[in-house]
Amino acid sequence: MSEKRKQEMLLFFPILVLFLCMSFLSVLCLHVYRQTAFEHISAFCETVIENSPEAEPQILAALKEYHSLTEQEVNGNHYLLKYGYRPDGFCRGLSLRINLLFGALFLITACAFVCGAGMIRRKNQRRIDDLTGYLEQVNTGAGGTLMQTKEDDFAHLQDEIYKTVTALVQTKESAVAAKKRFAENLANIAHQLKTPITAAFLSLQMMKKEAPKAHAEQIKKQLERLNRLEESLLTLSGIDAGTLPMKCGEVDIYTALNLAAENLSDLLQKEKVSVEIPDKGCIVFWGDLEWTMEALLNLMKNCLEHSPSGGRLHCDYSGNPLYAQILIWDEGRGFDPADMPHLFERFYRGRNAAPNGIGIGLALARSVFELQNGTITARNLPNGGACFEIRIYSH
Repeated sequence: MSEKRKQEMLLFFPILVLFLCMSFLSVLCLHVYRQTAFEHISAFCETVIENSPEAEPQILAALKEYHSLTEQEVNGNHYLLKYGYRPDGFCRGLSLRINLLFGALFLITACAFVCGAGMIRRKNQRRIDDLTGYLEQVNTGAGGTLMQTKEDDFAHLQDEIYKTVTALVQTKESAVAAKKRFAENLANIAHQLKTPITAAFLSLQMMKKEAPKAHAEQIKKQLERLNRLEESLLTLSGIDAGTLPMKCGEVDIYTALNLAAENLSDLLQKEKVSVEIPDKGCIVFWGDLEWTMEALLNLMKNCLEHSPSGGRLHCDYSGNPLYAQILIWDEGRGFDPADMPHLFERFYRGRNAAPNGIGIGLALARSVFELQNGTITARNLPNGGACFEIRIYSH
């Protein structure tokens, strides 16, 4: 039996119960009326015969004649009115019985409607739960896009959900394929850059003996910049393709901050900038130590580029059951308001960006933390200085 047929039967159930109750009540009311009329006439005849036994033949004859009267002859007979009797003085218990019967009918019908409505509601709720569970499976990737077809009031909605899910899955697959192709192309470009860079470095070593030193140093800086670009492109292609090698384990934040600062020690000494990293005990999160250190290094480097000589970089961290938090800020002028919406975009260089930057460091840091279930935001501090806030969530 189809779901739609079951739904129609559930709607028809209370009406059927009402019809059966009305039929039963009609028969019962007729039976009660006849029983009551019989008892009253019988009591009347008994009283008359007990008081006048000699009138028994006349009473039985009159009773026989009464049975032969038609309904038309009985209707409108108000003979007893002239003796002061009224209709409401007869069959007084009948109204109570009828009221009880109608009350019982109301309760039975109400129960039938409530049961029917409850069954329909539970059935609809189960159907909604099925559709919700289907969408949850699709969203979590626990199941495919196929779903069991049912013919009921939700059939049209089910068809539209299925069409939408199918279209979204196809769009997702196309987007993933396009992203993979883009990552592959990016990796190919990076590898193609590797060969001329290596050849140029070899040629530079030979030129140092013949060309002026100033020109050789200029070429060396440009080649180093190209080399950093090539390495960044390879990293970004790995992130886009989902193939970035990450060794997950417990990462101690204090250790990661110190490793990042150590890798920047030469630049820090050159710019005469110090780093303050307080030891707040062992606070860890689940991630990759090397890539976390790389991301923190990029953030510190950004703060270093905007710090005055003799200034300080500040770090802080904390943890709670929901997430681990890391703060890194400087004592510079802060971010330009126009740069704020674009800070983490790839290849974006702000108004006060360092001349040798290529605009990948902040984008790379964001991608690394997002791969570790984290977020990163940037803001200006009230007293001056730029601040990066990282949150890495436990779940």
